[in-house]
Amino acid sequence: MSSFQNSLNVVARDTNTYLKKLLNKKKNYSYLLRPMKYGIFSGGKRFRSAILVNTGKIFNIDYNKLIIIGCAVECVHSYSLIHDDLPAMDNDDLRRGKPATHKKFNDFTAILAGNSLLTLAFEILSSKNLKFSEKIKNELILSLASYSGYSGLASGQYLDLTFEKKKISKKKIINIQKNKTGKLFAFCCESSG
Repeated sequence: MSSFQNSLNVVARDTNTYLKKLLNKKKNYSYLLRPMKYGIFSGGKRFRSAILVNTGKIFNIDYNKLIIIGCAVECVHSYSLIHDDLPAMDNDDLRRGKPATHKKFNDFTAILAGNSLLTLAFEILSSKNLKFSEKIKNELILSLASYSGYSGLASGQYLDLTFEKKKISKKKIINIQKNKTGKLFAFCCESSG
């Protein structure tokens, strides 16, 4: 196994461990925890967290802080996948070889679980567990909100669905990918610097 693959596995393990502990503490609060867990623990490699951690190492940022920020990013990423699979969007029945969240549960549960993961991301960034100043936390929250909302990931998804099955220019394709995928990667690089 390459050192990169080993590093990726360690980050994925530590990200999953933090998220499991966090969600297990909330077990008495919501019927949505089961579909949230189903969506976030669907077998992803946690590549975004790994980019964040490896970029943060360059700037000597504490590993545990980077894992916490990575958990927020993974919540946003997982929410986007849950919503992406919905019948009104890409209408996919499977995600990584398993039934998509809306197939395992139902449409409204998938929508609410995705919404809950999105808001959990901001709860994570504002929590006492993330030992940064309020100023830095606010900057992280603002940046992630910007990169995941109407001027980022959601915009890219909108464009992707709008131009689906249409012939579009290379420039529009790049713009879709820059927003739908690239903005979260940009957050991972920028937030750890």
